[in-house]
Amino acid sequence: MGSPPRSSPRLSWRRVLCVLFLPFASSGFAPPAKHRNNFIFEHRKLHPSPRRFDWSHLTPRELQNRSWGIQTEERAGRNPYFTLEGREFLILGGSIHYFRVPRASWRDRLLKLRACGFNTVTTYVPWNLHEPERGTFDFSGNLDLEAFILLAEEVGLWVILRPGPYICGEMDLGGLPSWLLQDPTSQLRTTNHSFVNAVNKYFDHLIPRVAPLQYRRGGPIIAVQVENEYGFFYKDKAYMPYLLQALQQRGIGGLLLTADNTEEVTRGHIKGVLASINVKAFKVDSFKHLYKLQRHKPILIMEFWVGWFDTWGVEHRVMGVSEVERSVSEFIRFGISFNVYMFHGGTNFGFMNGATSFEKHRGVTTSYDYDAVLTEAGDYTAKYFMFRSLFESILVRPLPPVPSPTPKVVYPSLKLSHYLPLWEALPYLQRPVTSNVPINMENLPINNGNGQSFGFVLYEMTVCSGGRLHANAQDEAQVFLNETSLGILTDVHRDIDIPPITECQLLRILVENQGRVSFSWKIQNQRKGLIGPVTLDKIPLDWFTIYSLELKMRFFKKLHSAPWRPLRGPSSSPAFYLGTLTAGSSPQDTFLQLLGWNHGCVFINGRNLGRYWNIGPQEALYLPGSWLQPGTNEIVLFEKEKRGSGVFSTDVRRFRFSVG
Repeated sequence: MGSPPRSSPRLSWRRVLCVLFLPFASSGFAPPAKHRNNFIFEHRKLHPSPRRFDWSHLTPRELQNRSWGIQTEERAGRNPYFTLEGREFLILGGSIHYFRVPRASWRDRLLKLRACGFNTVTTYVPWNLHEPERGTFDFSGNLDLEAFILLAEEVGLWVILRPGPYICGEMDLGGLPSWLLQDPTSQLRTTNHSFVNAVNKYFDHLIPRVAPLQYRRGGPIIAVQVENEYGFFYKDKAYMPYLLQALQQRGIGGLLLTADNTEEVTRGHIKGVLASINVKAFKVDSFKHLYKLQRHKPILIMEFWVGWFDTWGVEHRVMGVSEVERSVSEFIRFGISFNVYMFHGGTNFGFMNGATSFEKHRGVTTSYDYDAVLTEAGDYTAKYFMFRSLFESILVRPLPPVPSPTPKVVYPSLKLSHYLPLWEALPYLQRPVTSNVPINMENLPINNGNGQSFGFVLYEMTVCSGGRLHANAQDEAQVFLNETSLGILTDVHRDIDIPPITECQLLRILVENQGRVSFSWKIQNQRKGLIGPVTLDKIPLDWFTIYSLELKMRFFKKLHSAPWRPLRGPSSSPAFYLGTLTAGSSPQDTFLQLLGWNHGCVFINGRNLGRYWNIGPQEALYLPGSWLQPGTNEIVLFEKEKRGSGVFSTDVRRFRFSVG
């Protein structure tokens, strides 16, 4: 998913109807042909087709004898269309990202997708989560891609896989690993040797896991996307053909496709591969470039945006049900296959969120609710029942019953009892790095030489005089003289005054990575921490002690032996706050609301729920019941600025719809 489409010149109805000829010739509305594959009729004669489909036997478990996968066909008197085993087939897809949904909830979300009338689930594959360090791969737990695909098959859904390597998806660096930024000669998303070498090693581990799950080998994967939205980036014309070959050489076949915004589809397309487009509404102009490119192929909308993502400090985005319904009705009328982005957005747990950088850098919120068909916590919306009603109108057989709503609970107020200033937690971090110059996050000599991907970095140095401090901090830094706050540095405001001092003191700069840009050419320059020299009155400072605050689970285990202080009175410096949440014998989902807290992150039993920030629009964090254990659960807040009044459980998701 990338930027919204830009406007384009309006097509004449004559040309549009060449693209969007009503596919159901048998309904009696087809006009005589003037030329082969070029049919023209008046808009006023268009009516919803009475044609209904029976795909009950075209599900992964029912369809055992397979000769062909998804094919494209043309027939006199109608537009091209998809078939599955010779039967006309509309791809009705919905996006669910397994890595944004607790594994315990996968089945619930997939069953709800199936009961809504969709026949396909689509998902991205995030390289940065699966290969956090070079040569170290993780396909376990919530990252068990194969288990997710097989569960989709069990539920009765086909799968469209979008393996990247770049996915956008509002993920940190578009899903690319941050360790790629260590090599100054590497050029992301090109055939640069360094980048290609890394992609090949990743594909060597990823593709053998999914290739056996393809349609022709008895699995549910009916299509695979070659990278994502390259038409906008387009730095290397050899790049997409290289990726196509890399997939095919490792056993990927069947229907292969590209996906781009409407204006860039011709640049992102690869010869011999189906081109698809991304849109936010049915507009006749949207198909202009696609039609020129492949008039003899069916139309597939890879991303039909039914909402939008949120960024910190901007009002919550919503899209009306009627607006979505109008477009979906037109897709069905014209026999256009489409994939809803998002059917269920889920959550940017931990630090996986990306960022935008247009007028300024803005991190994507922890919630990836997206105003989707299902809410962040898997609850039904009016959009859900609208989709189900429309799909019922074109299907012969009744849809499966709607699963029961996912229960929510309000737990008694959480009790925070102790706190630990950041400065006293430093001994429990891994050994600091010492350097004569500041080192950016990605180049820190930690994690087996892979640097630091997420979290915070603390830089300490000695200063013996006041003056004008200058530093390039990405993305936001708090500056302290010993433990006294001096102010904030950002990527825009890079200077701060240090007051006169009479003896040498400790200068501390705590930098937060708020998410790397996920879209545009700026991905090449997304290094975090302190970038370049730090100067005091234009004189470079030296001898830095650098602490990595990745805030992983092993760190919180070490904190159990720290000298936590009883919580008394206000606190206005970075600190950890310890408390408990008591769940019953069968924990259920809830939301955490943090009243009066400014900016930080929440950990439950050592697992990172994500960021909170009082600038909104998100005002509560989703807490899956599957992350809780019966009885007592440990909750830790890392607050950057000042302590709030309390943490409360609520059964209602909360967004701020206007931000002052």
